[in-house]
Amino acid sequence: MTQVKLCPPAAVRNAEPILAVLRSALPTTGTVLEIASGSGFHVAHFAKAFPGVTWQPSDLNPEARASIAAHIADDALPNVLPPLALDVTVRPWPIASIDAVICINMIHISPWRATEALFAGAGEKLARNAVLFTYGPYVVDGDFIAESNKAFDQDLRNRNPEWGLREVTDIETVADRHGFARVAMVAMPANNFTLVFRKIR
Repeated sequence: MTQVKLCPPAAVRNAEPILAVLRSALPTTGTVLEIASGSGFHVAHFAKAFPGVTWQPSDLNPEARASIAAHIADDALPNVLPPLALDVTVRPWPIASIDAVICINMIHISPWRATEALFAGAGEKLARNAVLFTYGPYVVDGDFIAESNKAFDQDLRNRNPEWGLREVTDIETVADRHGFARVAMVAMPANNFTLVFRKIR
């Protein structure tokens, strides 16, 4: 497949705000697995800021993996591995050892079972005190935060009844089931949030 480097405007806009939170959450060495990497713009951006980290992008979509590979090649990034065709719901994940997991804009555009699988898979692979980092639009105590988020939720559910913005407390319940606790919730631009979980058991 031709390697077409995609640069979605939203990914370009939110890369720096996400990176600012990652700087305080991620280790500066080790291997970080990105679930559902999409275009690869984020992983390329983050890899430049964390040169001591080995980044493992992944995506089920072959077009996304081609874009990720193009970003890696064009930016000559020695610390980014070739993208994996990883299905978060199929375990064990095809990676031997990881030190953190990040997942950006997947939870609302996937069935709920994918969120459950995200925490289950990360729980199997991560050591105690390791970080699982998620970003996207969420419902907070029943509040969509903005009318635009409520409209987005309805649009997602019209496209696929299994999609939609998730309630933070529901995510925390799943996280706890797999040994994670939320240690930070950071308000982000465009009515999004970063949720930082740490493996506590």
